[in-house]
Amino acid sequence: MFAVIKTGGKQYRVAAGDEIRVEKLEGAAGDTLALGDVLMMGSDAGVTVGSPVIEGAQVIGELLDTNRAKKIIVFKKRRRKNYRRKAGHRQWGTIVRIAEIVAPGSKAKTALKSTTATPKAAEAPKAKAAPEKAPAKKAAAPKAEAAPKKAAAKKAAPKADAKAETKAPAKAATKKAPAKKAAAKTDTKAAAKAPAKKAPAKKAAATKKPAAKKAAPKTTGKKG
Repeated sequence: MFAVIKTGGKQYRVAAGDEIRVEKLEGAAGDTLALGDVLMMGSDAGVTVGSPVIEGAQVIGELLDTNRAKKIIVFKKRRRKNYRRKAGHRQWGTIVRIAEIVAPGSKAKTALKSTTATPKAAEAPKAKAAPEKAPAKKAAAPKAEAAPKKAAAKKAAPKADAKAETKAPAKAATKKAPAKKAAAKTDTKAAAKAPAKKAPAKKAAATKKPAAKKAAPKTTGKKG
């Protein structure tokens, strides 16, 4: 029996016991895995062609090794342009031995196994971690109890503000009273100083007027 499978974008004709090199597959040496889609199957009874694949058919292979192929040289040149580029490349690939070809409606004798896949081991701790989240909800309850304390603190704050307001007007009144007294003192001092300044001004005016009267008779005597 043979089969045509598709993996890595390429098609391969395989039979039980064949070793083929395909594009790189995830896994380690010793793993068994299903190789892509089965496009066609053939036996002594005849050939079955899928449309595009055969439902229920399966090709199981054993992964032998994953390595890099021989180096190929990639050389580019443009004549008369002094342009040359040389590079090497080694393509990754996987060597697989075909273990079994399973026809539609029959059971596989080879079990699939993987030594690198660990999703199930990672899911187990998640299931255990779920009960640990429950205590977090219980811890939230004390926060609700702390809320009344905050409310009491807020109620106490207005009382403190009221006391501060009562004290503030009293202090303001005491501060304004000395200001009025100081103003009164300044008025009395200004009143006392003002007469002292005006008195010399009147005396100066009185002394100047007699001098003007004396000068008048002298001018009249010379004219006569």
